Amino acid sequence: MNDDLQAVFLDRDGTIGGSDIVEYPGEFKLFPYTAEVIERFKGKGIKVFSFTNQPGISRSEATEDDFVRELRSFGFDEIYLCPHHHREGCKCRKPATGMLEKAAKEYSLDLSKCAVFGDRWTDIMAAKSAGCIAVLVLTGSGTAAYEQNHSISDVQPDYVAENLQAGADWLFRPTVEHKNR
Repeated sequence: MNDDLQAVFLDRDGTIGGSDIVEYPGEFKLFPYTAEVIERFKGKGIKVFSFTNQPGISRSEATEDDFVRELRSFGFDEIYLCPHHHREGCKCRKPATGMLEKAAKEYSLDLSKCAVFGDRWTDIMAAKSAGCIAVLVLTGSGTAAYEQNHSISDVQPDYVAENLQAGADWLFRPTVEHKNR
């Protein structure tokens, strides 16, 4: 394992639970292994952050408080959430790096010592743009994202995992050399 790993950023929909569509708080269910993975990171002193685009907030389909309450109940150390619609041009919506940069500033993180797990190519693009280790999970939209992008994109994940648990296992393997760019 990369012993100086400071934090992990976990996407919500399709990565820690749910499916390839947004399921609002109250409907969303974690994958059976997610709570254990979060505790595993925390047990090693690694901060665990939520990292999610939720444009339904801007359409009044749910509130930011609903998402924050739900995500806190899952054990996240901090919630980084973009409530904006993609047409708003904000600096926080993935693939932009605003949420990662905000966390780095608030927690004095070296983003090259952080990992991002996500099921969409925008997660991978944000991770790589910020200098993080990027893990694409094949749950949620991950398989489709991989099939659509892996052969045509200049941006590639450091690892493609069956799911969050397999990605965490890879990250913790003592023989792994993380490419980090």
